[in-house]
Amino acid sequence: MITVFGSINMDLIATTARLPKPGETVAGTGFSTAAGGKGANQALAARRAGATVKMAGAVGSDSFADGALELLKSAGADLSLVKTASEPTGTAHITVGGDGENVIIVVASANGTVSPDDAKAAVGAMAAGDTLMLQLEIPAEAVEAALDAAKQQGVTSIINIAPLTPEAARLGRKADIVVANETEFELLAGAQDLTGAQREDAVRRLHEETGQTIIVTLGAEGVMAIRDGTLHRAKGLRIEPVDTVGAGDTFCGYLAASLDAGLAFPGALRRAAVAGSLACLKPGAQPAIPVAAEVDAKI
Repeated sequence: MITVFGSINMDLIATTARLPKPGETVAGTGFSTAAGGKGANQALAARRAGATVKMAGAVGSDSFADGALELLKSAGADLSLVKTASEPTGTAHITVGGDGENVIIVVASANGTVSPDDAKAAVGAMAAGDTLMLQLEIPAEAVEAALDAAKQQGVTSIINIAPLTPEAARLGRKADIVVANETEFELLAGAQDLTGAQREDAVRRLHEETGQTIIVTLGAEGVMAIRDGTLHRAKGLRIEPVDTVGAGDTFCGYLAASLDAGLAFPGALRRAAVAGSLACLKPGAQPAIPVAAEVDAKI
């Protein structure tokens, strides 16, 4: 059983031939909306990977709320811990360039009302051995309360330290499993501009210090991780990306679901990497998340 405690957004997506430079206006080639938010994205990915999933978070009472929850609801996720706040539903304003790269502005709104009490309620409903997944698009104090409660409850905690907030490094050290991209990992390790060999040394050092499972996603180069003293690497698929916006969340959701199902760590890592690659082949975050049959056929 996986509980995802995190953000729920409506994504507002503009596409353009190339991303604008600061102060520049460029012509767009399209516009769409899609359900999003790192929490909801990861919950949907875990559900499509085959896990039983409960989503905990907040939406507003506005017109975006139903759309933000639509795919989670149709996938069969438990939404009983999603509260309705007085603030509007959170939004992400996404611009995607012709090469698949993107820039994103996230407006928290209802996500900013998620509280330590909500954290305690979400984790309190979990059983020892369950999996809690967290990100950093809700208030840091709520994330910290959830991590502390998970430790007391015997729940396995996974945190994706994105977006990169001032509290990311501190909160990252409280989880059993931490997932970071290259930039986020450098904050966690307290180092900058690491080469490949330096990154590996930093991963080993941090693991010896904390005992955590540490996972660093490396884009097209795949993923590096350390668990129980052993270094692991996994590759995704060779692809031409259409839109990378949902790749990291898809990776996290598939990783959590695979570990929760009892898959050995190297296999879970590879399955998550393949799922992240497939998520780059369609536009949008949640609409691009592959189902388990698609992923398992590529492993």
